[in-house]
Amino acid sequence: MGNEKNENLNAAAVAPTKPGRKPFYAEGIQFECQGSGKCCTSRGSYGYVFLNSIDQNRLAAFFKMTVPAFLKRYCGDKDGTKYVLDPRELGITGIPEGDCLFLEGNRCKVYEARPEHCRTWPFWPENMNPKTWKNEIATYCPGVGKGKIHTREEIEAVLAAQIAHDAADEE
Repeated sequence: MGNEKNENLNAAAVAPTKPGRKPFYAEGIQFECQGSGKCCTSRGSYGYVFLNSIDQNRLAAFFKMTVPAFLKRYCGDKDGTKYVLDPRELGITGIPEGDCLFLEGNRCKVYEARPEHCRTWPFWPENMNPKTWKNEIATYCPGVGKGKIHTREEIEAVLAAQIAHDAADEE
């Protein structure tokens, strides 16, 4: 779930380190999804899954709907940015508060079509601060410290792609 401030993140947000110093992930980060679904639940200020036009088209196709029909049924608007509605906004009960509308148990119902935002977890620009990573991400996500080691280059490519994706509708 994304940061509700929906800030435009730039390259400075990618590597919040002092000039001449390596980012904390310079030697890579070990991460492999464990399928816990924790990344699909709200925590703190992270409470929205924002969608740009690419995500909207992908999800509409998944549901075999037009984009306007998809937006009307599943999305809200926050300051001109579309986001996936909270289940309670649709009158759906029985889903824990803060869970994504598309989370069923601990699995994503739209996994193949999930938004870019979801595809890039936990490598979000706002997560790549060493304190944030240590205090919020590593303690929250069971996939940190398991599986493949993602290199600095891989991480920075994901971060750059996400920043470009987030800016796609702003041009």
